[in-house]
Amino acid sequence: MKIAFQMDPIQSVDINADSSFRLAEEAQARGHELFYYSPDQLAYEEGRVTARGHALTVRREQGNHADLGPRIRVDLADFDVVWLRQDPPFDMHYITSTHILDRLTPDTLVVNDPFWVRNYPEKLLVLDFPDLTPPTTIARDLDTIRAFKEKHGDIILKPLYGNGGAGVFRLDRSDRNLASLHELFTGFSREPLIVQKFLPDVRNGDKRVILVDGEPVGAINRVPAEGETRSNMHVGGRPEKIALSVRDREICAAIGPLLRDKGQIFVGIDVIGDYLTEINVTSPTGIQELERFDNVNIAEKIWQAIEARRG
Repeated sequence: MKIAFQMDPIQSVDINADSSFRLAEEAQARGHELFYYSPDQLAYEEGRVTARGHALTVRREQGNHADLGPRIRVDLADFDVVWLRQDPPFDMHYITSTHILDRLTPDTLVVNDPFWVRNYPEKLLVLDFPDLTPPTTIARDLDTIRAFKEKHGDIILKPLYGNGGAGVFRLDRSDRNLASLHELFTGFSREPLIVQKFLPDVRNGDKRVILVDGEPVGAINRVPAEGETRSNMHVGGRPEKIALSVRDREICAAIGPLLRDKGQIFVGIDVIGDYLTEINVTSPTGIQELERFDNVNIAEKIWQAIEARRG
């Protein structure tokens, strides 16, 4: 198949951690032809969805891991699969790219399906499953957020469309910074904030469960660094081997059919204790850590699901 990757600069990825690199590596091993372009090179041109980018060959040699051909313009309708893999923030640039990629379907398979990526961003899709999630409020109004804090005491406040742990704050019962943080966030963004009850179980880790076409294939545990609330690996969280629990499987059974039906082939959910906190569909990660811990080929499972859909 002809495979295109829409992703952030491939030259700077960590080949031992980046999931997009691992997906490209596995695709190449399976005999597929690779093409790479950055999100700002996607265009709609008089009825065609095009991209300016490069033929791609990858190898597991950091710093020499990507050979790029000459820069050319391609018609993405000529490709079998296009991967939507740039990182958030989930801003209007991101949303516009999903609208443009929508025009390739159904003849070209876009992974994950851009219509539902746009309508199911990670911190909003969980609202469909209130029985699985901690108490949650989404608001821009300070009085609404303050009332939530007064009710629950110890809370997590974060940007609704952020990623990688950026801008995540814990405010305990004695904290007096809510108004200042609200002023800070609303000063540079028109977006609401999301606030959730703090889950003490995070000290034991924030579990990333990976689902392929709606089915759980494994998990890694991300343990916060000493003195840190956030467990994201971007900010020093330590990945550990862990098995899927009965509760993890219950959560996956509840959300899996919806993910599969909406074309969300590669998804990473976040679970703290017994609670689902995020359903990551935009650019989930964790493949390589899980493969090393469990000695399994998760990238192969993802490509098998894609190949089955392509027939």
